[in-house]
Amino acid sequence: MSSEEFRRHGREVIDWIADYYEGLESLPVLSQVAPGEIRQRLPPHPPASGEGFDGILKDLQDVILPGITHWQHPSFFAFFPANASGPAILGDLLASGLGVQGMLWATSPAATELETLVMDWLAELLDLPAAFHSSSAGGGVIQSSASDAALVALLAAVHRSSGGASEVGGVASGRFTVYTSSQTHSSVEKACRIAGLGSGALRKLDVDPAKQAADPDHLARMLAADVEAGYTPALVVASVGATGTGALDPVGELAELAHSYGAWLHVDAAWAGVAAVCDELRFLNAGLEKVDSYTTNPHKWLLTNFDCNAFWVADRRPLIGALSILPEYLRNAATDAGSVIDYRDWQVPLGRRFRALKLWSVLRWYGAEGLQQHIRGHVALAQEFASWVAADDRFELVAPHPLALVSFRLRAGDEPTRKLMDTINSSGRAYLTHTVLDGQLALRVAIGSPGTERRHVLGLWELIADSMA
Repeated sequence: MSSEEFRRHGREVIDWIADYYEGLESLPVLSQVAPGEIRQRLPPHPPASGEGFDGILKDLQDVILPGITHWQHPSFFAFFPANASGPAILGDLLASGLGVQGMLWATSPAATELETLVMDWLAELLDLPAAFHSSSAGGGVIQSSASDAALVALLAAVHRSSGGASEVGGVASGRFTVYTSSQTHSSVEKACRIAGLGSGALRKLDVDPAKQAADPDHLARMLAADVEAGYTPALVVASVGATGTGALDPVGELAELAHSYGAWLHVDAAWAGVAAVCDELRFLNAGLEKVDSYTTNPHKWLLTNFDCNAFWVADRRPLIGALSILPEYLRNAATDAGSVIDYRDWQVPLGRRFRALKLWSVLRWYGAEGLQQHIRGHVALAQEFASWVAADDRFELVAPHPLALVSFRLRAGDEPTRKLMDTINSSGRAYLTHTVLDGQLALRVAIGSPGTERRHVLGLWELIADSMA
């Protein structure tokens, strides 16, 4: 592709994306295709000779687009938001154009130093403890997802708990234990499997029925019992904004218990954490001065397209100790001098993209005030939606809703609740998902799309009423 062809088709792609966003509201939120339908409409074999880009765009419009569930749709209320924005898209395009492989400082100094800067900026915007800033013994790094953050936190925790035995293969898989609430994301169990500890290492904590938050007393009993049985507690994971309900675990209490047994305390605030950009929502940060690591996802609710997870540690040494291997082909003067950060030592893979560019673009374009407006608008809409649910005696709210997630169900039971969800989702007019609390089905409405306005939330409520008529 020549420079001129790139310019011409690049303009076409930008125009296509802009047109897509302008017409997004007219599309069904949830894809309506059947399994296998997209593949059947595409050639079974690769082309023998090259094709023009116009044909690619035509198939994108005619074949691919019908198979897209539109995460940026203003009536997407499922899972958690996966924000994209103009500045982030352009920042990602610039990163793709530069084609940087930022595994070492030496392979592109700007990629490393900009990442360090934007992680410090974000820590400041969220009012995180000073220990998470790069000027301390800790610091931040961009991971792919909160699942990656959970895995590297576990690896660092086991490294520290084992006295560095992970470097020489001295870690016994049946020896270490991990603790988290029943409402915490499944990524913690997956991390246990990947790290070689197995699902059997995971202990599920009871939750307070009213708050759906982890019970510290249950953690205390579990820790004592495991130590008595010869296990070594390695990691406790606290949730700030649990997936099913948005529950907020008592981070400070869990951290004190974890540390009393030498365990690492990791906070998963994947969705909710970015809301601390607003002063009035900084109750989310309670207890963070006591934790070992913390993660939140700008790619969920902070206008930065996937993937962009922010992960901080209060002490980087166990993380680097667990993950750093330096073969001869990666050696260079800056690394040998110990004067730079090599982010390949802060993650599982060696290679890494220049993701800091899109986060930098978002922070500069919106500024603190723009980010606060984005979050506050969604929180206000969620509170209004919750008030409608509370005023209708056919429904009940099943968990506190201080942010932009509302979990509720029909008093009539599971089957009517599921039927309501299926009717809404099949309509194409909105999309929401479910969870199970105390053995009962509940619906989740997560408000967070950049385009969502009051009329869309009101439209969802009217759709709920229509679906029950």
